Amino acid sequence: MRMGAYHYLSKPIKIDELMALAEKALEKRALRKEVVHLRRQLESQAGASKIIGRSPKTELLRESIRQVAQLDCNVLIHGETGTGKELVARVIHELSPRATQGFVAFNCGAFSEELITSELFGYEKGAFTGASQEKKGLLELADGGTVFFDEIGELSLAMQVKLLRFIQERNFMRVGGTKEISVDVRILSATNKNLKQESEAGAFRHDLFYRLDVLAIEVPPLSERKEDIPLLINYFMAKHSPTPDQLPALTEDVVDSLVHYEYPGNIRELENIAQRLLLKNTSGVIDSTILTDDLQFAAIPSRVANNQWPSLEEHEKNYILEVLDEVEGNKSKAAKILGIDRVSLWRKIKRYDLDNPEA
Repeated sequence: MRMGAYHYLSKPIKIDELMALAEKALEKRALRKEVVHLRRQLESQAGASKIIGRSPKTELLRESIRQVAQLDCNVLIHGETGTGKELVARVIHELSPRATQGFVAFNCGAFSEELITSELFGYEKGAFTGASQEKKGLLELADGGTVFFDEIGELSLAMQVKLLRFIQERNFMRVGGTKEISVDVRILSATNKNLKQESEAGAFRHDLFYRLDVLAIEVPPLSERKEDIPLLINYFMAKHSPTPDQLPALTEDVVDSLVHYEYPGNIRELENIAQRLLLKNTSGVIDSTILTDDLQFAAIPSRVANNQWPSLEEHEKNYILEVLDEVEGNKSKAAKILGIDRVSLWRKIKRYDLDNPEA
């Protein structure tokens, strides 16, 4: 019985008793299978429910996640900055057969090539100055689970070669090591760039692109799922409110303004707005005065004066400027609000020449 037997029979065996026990055993097995199936359904619904919204594009995204999660292959997640690509990666992992193992996220745009190598592959004691003991890399720590490479398009060509070799061979050597280490991980990656175009331009390796892009998921920008905004704003206010069961009411004009705004920073920007509305609210009702005056909501127009749409880069530049102004130039605070690391913020500041007062 301890070894997993359902029951036992004493000799002499009676056929009718044997048949009855066999029938009960089969029923119990069928019930166990049904319980496992129902549990997986519930887990799937619970995991996918983290993607909040009821719009057709959100429903399609959830369904894509459910399908992709069960296929143990590499997935490339594409979407604008702030659309929630890491959340999508985490939900894919949580719904996958690897859910009981680790999930490791790594931002490729936050480190130099040397640091990326030591962080991913680890290093042996004495491999370089300061390496006083051996350290396992993130790939080794994630063995059996999932590794998520965020901002994969920021990897240097030299680092792309190292990652490609790992994907092909599924083994690596620590920095300063001589022993091959094999690991079993699923690779998810994300980018806001068009990697196919980048590869055609020579900025990203063709072979690595096709290794990563086995399956692809497109995360829609918030401007394409406006029906979700009322749900999202309530969710974020409840998330950040000290009294989530007593949220301030939003007037109709505030809801209308929130729905019609373009959100260059996508869901991340909406969450920031929700936090700021909570901070500014004192009466239990959020009206257009708070939204416009205190949050400078109209600082980034949806269209310019000649009725032409500004580019995404212009939106992003203006949004970063607004956040920097809000925190009086404190880059650590700005990076936290924007949901990116300081290195990524520094790169964007350099790219848009925001250190220049005339920019």
